Amino acid sequence: MARRRIPSAFAYVSSTDCPLDQSQIVPRKARRCRLLYGICKRHPLTSRPVRRRRRSGSVSSVQRSPSSPTARRVVLDAADITRALTRISHEILERNKGSADLVVLGIPTRGVALARRIASVMGQVEAHDVPSGSLDITMYRDDLRLRPARTLEPTEIPPRGVDGAVVVLVDDVLFSGRTVRAALDALGDVGRPRVVQLAVLVDRGHRQLPIRADFVGKNLPTSLLETVQVSLDEYDGDDAVLISAAKETGS
Repeated sequence: MARRRIPSAFAYVSSTDCPLDQSQIVPRKARRCRLLYGICKRHPLTSRPVRRRRRSGSVSSVQRSPSSPTARRVVLDAADITRALTRISHEILERNKGSADLVVLGIPTRGVALARRIASVMGQVEAHDVPSGSLDITMYRDDLRLRPARTLEPTEIPPRGVDGAVVVLVDDVLFSGRTVRAALDALGDVGRPRVVQLAVLVDRGHRQLPIRADFVGKNLPTSLLETVQVSLDEYDGDDAVLISAAKETGS
């Protein structure tokens, strides 16, 4: 009966597998590791690729020009703004069960254009005109002594007035809440509405007063180092909401 040959626990490793000398003896498990090392060395595509650093001249999603130290990105485009205003208009009609006694007042500057658009959408749904106007808050701001003189904007109240009406104040961006507080003071000098509601296109947070919007187009979390700019076709030639890093400005 022939004896079975027991394989040796050690073996020689060829020079093609690893850089070790042929005279060096290693265990069989170590030989397998050396073989794998040699295969990976000869076929680099089977090994894990090394991440390359991004080139300094690569183009990112946010363009940054040498002349401007901050980058700007579009948060809402024209279609997004139209959908947001349409939704806000339907929410106003739903909450108030129609457009009876509704008066929409915009806070200058861009709040006036937004108020007209919202009133127009509600008028199309209700098949009759919804009164809209503007409410200037310049003389009611609490920062008149801290900022340069401002230009007074016109206050246009519909003939119906605001006494006993459901007044919807419209603004572009809700930030600290001080602009809305000034609008409430200005509205109190015009008349005594039954209900006052607030609609804004963008709510960016960082409130300094206990004020909350009833209707919001877009909740936009931001930092205090960022600024939100609303461009409207009536004033800027196009509709867009942009965000960029800048110095804090209260509103």
